Formats: sequence, C-alpha cells, structure tokens
Amino acid sequence: MSAPAPAQHYGSLRRILALVRKESWQVIRDPSSIAVGIIMPMMLLILFGYGLSFDLKNLPLALVMEENSAEALGAVSGFELSEYFQTYPVKTMAEAERLLKDKTVSGIVRIPPQFARDVALGNGDIQIVVNGTDANTARISLAYAQGAVATWLARKAAEGKIVGSGASVDMQTRLWFNEANESSYFLVPGLIVLVMTLIGALLTALVMAREWERGTFEALFVTPVRPVEILLGKVIPYFVLGMLGLALSVIGSQILFHVPLRGSLWILVIVSMLYLIVALGIGLLISSVTKSQFVASQITLVVTFLPAMMLSGFMFDIRSMPLIIQFITYIFPGRYFVSVLQTLFLAGDIWGVILPNAAVLAVMAAVLMAASVRATRKKLG
Repeated sequence: MSAPAPAQHYGSLRRILALVRKESWQVIRDPSSIAVGIIMPMMLLILFGYGLSFDLKNLPLALVMEENSAEALGAVSGFELSEYFQTYPVKTMAEAERLLKDKTVSGIVRIPPQFARDVALGNGDIQIVVNGTDANTARISLAYAQGAVATWLARKAAEGKIVGSGASVDMQTRLWFNEANESSYFLVPGLIVLVMTLIGALLTALVMAREWERGTFEALFVTPVRPVEILLGKVIPYFVLGMLGLALSVIGSQILFHVPLRGSLWILVIVSMLYLIVALGIGLLISSVTKSQFVASQITLVVTFLPAMMLSGFMFDIRSMPLIIQFITYIFPGRYFVSVLQTLFLAGDIWGVILPNAAVLAVMAAVLMAASVRATRKKLG
C-alpha cells in the first residue's frame, strides 16, 4: 500500500531542505562562490561605474590663434574653461597638424586671421578638426566643440550681435530620462545583467560540472532523491546568492552613483527573479550536457556572458547593429532584461516595455528548467 500523499510531500520537502542545507554549507565554504556572488558584483559596479564612461573629459585640443583680438579670445574661452577640454596653444596650423598625427591632441580649433572683422560683418568662422580614427569619440568630441562654439554664439546674440549668415534661431533643448547626461545612469542598470549572469549561469555551470566530474551526482542517484529534488537543492542556494548580488548592485547604484530608480522596486525584484531563473536554467543545462568544468565554462561565456555584454543593449545600441545581428539578439535573454532594467531605473513603470519582456523571460525560464530536469534525469553517467 502506498503512503498517503501528504506524507510523500513531506518526505520530498525534507529531502529538498536537506540538499539545500548541504549545498548552502558548500557555498559558504567555497571561496570562489563567495568571490563571484558577493565580491565580484561590487568590483564590477565600481570598475564599470567609475572606470567605464562614455563621457569624454580633458580632451586634448590644439588651439591655433592666428589672431589675438578680444573676439578671438572670447571665442576660445569656451574651450579653455570647459572641463571637457585640455587646450594646447600653438602658433601655426602645421604644428597643430603634427600634434594631431602624433595623437598628442584629438582635435584642432583654429581662429583664422581677421576673425574680429568677420565677426563684425556677421560671418565669422571657426575651424574645428577632429581625429576620426575612433568614430564614436570623434562624434562626441565634435558635439562638445560645437557646444562650446554655441555658448559663445549665445553670448554674442545676447549682446545683440548676430554671427553667421541667415536668420537667428533660438534653440531650446531638453534631455529626457537622463537630465544629467551621465553615462553611469545608462551603464549601472545594465551591469546588473552581468552580475546576475555571472552568478546564475557561470557559477552554477562550474559548480554543477564539478559535481559531475567528482561523481557526486552518481552518489545521489542511488538514493531515493528524485532529479527535480536534486535540482531544487542545488538551485535554491545560488538563487539566494543571486538575489544578494542584485541587492548589492541596487544599493551600490543608489549610494555610489545616485542612479535614479523611477520604477517600482517590487517589479525590479520580480523581473530579476525571472532572469535569474533563466540564467540558472542555462547553467544547469550546460553542465548537465557537458559534465566538464572547462567545457561548461567556455560554453557559458559564449552563450551567456558575452551576449549579455555585447548583444543586449547594455553597451551598444541594438538599433545600430546590422539587421541579421538584431534578429540574433532576440535569442539571448539579456536583451529583455536590459530593456526592463533601463526602463525601470530611468523612465519608470512603462508597462508596454515591462510586460512583453517579462513574459518572454517567464517562458524562457519555464522551458529551460524543464529541459534541465530532463537532462539531469536519474541515471548513472
């Protein structure tokens, strides 16, 4: 006669709790798990937040002053006083070009002769030359230089002096969602994706593959423990570790970088849990198929970490990628998580973005966990 269903459930829960307790002690005693789960998130947060920035400052510029009039000095004051530029006054254009070729400077600002007279006539010109070797840096440098010139033009317009041909235009601009124009506002939310991927996919794949190599799973297979109970016992400690990494990242984003969180914290937690389950499922599936730490680590890096960094929208705008690459990005869960995180942090609870992306993550989580249970079926080898 079979035991009553409640007794079966109780026995199953007791086995899962025993496995969770065993795995938790193993995580605590394993320095690599602590390093990846706690130390690594803080290191990544500090390195990416402070070290990686799309904002250019102290950009070296050569100033060629072919006239020393008051108008010329006023025009270059925007460059000399700006925190974005470090100016190097030179006497000739040939000398400035040499510095540009030697990469001593990244651009040239030239004030031509008779500049004051041309300004008085309403058609003063300033020549700006930018090194285009790095196209992204060149665009940002040119924009900063144009901003400095625009500031000077605004001062001239306020004095009633119109410089340049054509009608005077009063241009008013406003930056939405990132008024401070800080790249850390864009980078730090995306960094959470890397933290969750490291803990959920890479760490889990390595630990599970190590279990296969050492034969620990074979020892579990001769016990009454079922595959789903084994997976739950292994996954729950790393799920808690991943949520701890999330908490550290969110707290660090608020305290260290003052990144606004305009959306709901609870929605952030729920969506992060979905992504963490997806990452755990990928790690379990890879380790179950490969059963080798080295192979599992290589595959996990290629399948999860690199796409999370390169193809998720974390560092590069997906819309600027070739069409075929844009289609490929739909395969990787990082794309959906990054979209939700950036929306929650910078825009708020925009349900038209949150719900579709969260739904895709939920489907991925269900499919990957089912595949992991199937791959880790109870058998030897």
